Amino acid sequence: MGLKSAVRTSPISGRRPARSKRYSLTPRETEVLSWVAQGKSAWEVGEILRIAKRTVDEHAQTAMHKMGAVNRTHAVAIAVRDRIISI
Repeated sequence: MGLKSAVRTSPISGRRPARSKRYSLTPRETEVLSWVAQGKSAWEVGEILRIAKRTVDEHAQTAMHKMGAVNRTHAVAIAVRDRIISI
């Protein structure tokens, strides 16, 4: 069985479905990833969302863990690929 045959695709679009439910990201984690994707630092995201930088870091870390990402850039790439966020 090849790799392509192991990946499920939508019969309508031929694409893999979005996996946001698979990752179970909270709305805040998704929001933090969206800001990170726009190039904002943790401090800037904290100022925008009116939360502490430490809280932003925790949301990002939790999202990374849920998605199996090794860093924030990887988490953003996965989120964009799986249509959890758009840039």
